[in-house]
Amino acid sequence: MIKYNPKNWFKLIFALHKSDTIRILWKELIYIGVFTSIITFLIITYGGEIIESLEKLITLYSLIGFVISLLLVFRTNTAYDRWWEGRKKWGALVNDTRNLAIKIETSVNLPESRDVLRRMIANFPFAMKEHLREQRKLELLELTDEERLLLTERQHIPIAIAQKITEETKSLRAKGSLSEEDYLTIDKNINALLDSLGACERIKNTPIPFSYSLFIKKFIFIYVTTIPLAFITVFGYYSVLIALFVFYVLVSMEVLAEEIEDPFGMDDNDLPTDELSDKIRANVNEIFGR
Repeated sequence: MIKYNPKNWFKLIFALHKSDTIRILWKELIYIGVFTSIITFLIITYGGEIIESLEKLITLYSLIGFVISLLLVFRTNTAYDRWWEGRKKWGALVNDTRNLAIKIETSVNLPESRDVLRRMIANFPFAMKEHLREQRKLELLELTDEERLLLTERQHIPIAIAQKITEETKSLRAKGSLSEEDYLTIDKNINALLDSLGACERIKNTPIPFSYSLFIKKFIFIYVTTIPLAFITVFGYYSVLIALFVFYVLVSMEVLAEEIEDPFGMDDNDLPTDELSDKIRANVNEIFGR
């Protein structure tokens, strides 16, 4: 996630960060420029009397542009809602791991069990972020050789870690080292971890419907490539520049929406899950006095 000062206007305006859409769309801008130039040339050269009848299209294209802008606003808002919900779930994960660590630290006295629970709580966010990226990086986790072997055989690492925490707390309750009241409180926190995981999986695995995304892309392409028909009578070959500018603005909104609708990857505008995982591990270790 990019950290920046939103009040530094001029620096942001003139900066060309690698996440800037002009770096992403420069090839498409060239294609659209060439294509609209050909259309403009053909209309001016061979259009004849048809050019005069095209003047009425300006009003129509203004209305269509308004409709496209409404669609893109809805598209962007939907994507941002997914991004923000993901951020809230990771914020809840930070709080739940702290609560769980504090309850275990104050309730469990057996050193071996405390160490297992400390490591598993700290491991959970790392396993969760890699799971959401469809990766398995056990080297990021603090594990014994036996635990590493066990997790190697599992497909869903975060669930396996949550299961290990649950098994350990049940064992402590059976031994009488953990009261029933403390066990029930801890169990709620474990369930909260799984709730955050499930919510993030829902966000990741439920993208915007394909037909909706496809329709927007086709709508923008047809609108932009035919813009010279509406503006050629007024601007001539300058209508190509208008088409390029409109294409850049509209498609940039679509590209940004696509990037933030899956906020758990490694794009510049995705959530800082690496930093949050490190923060959770540091908090848990501090709570346990490590």
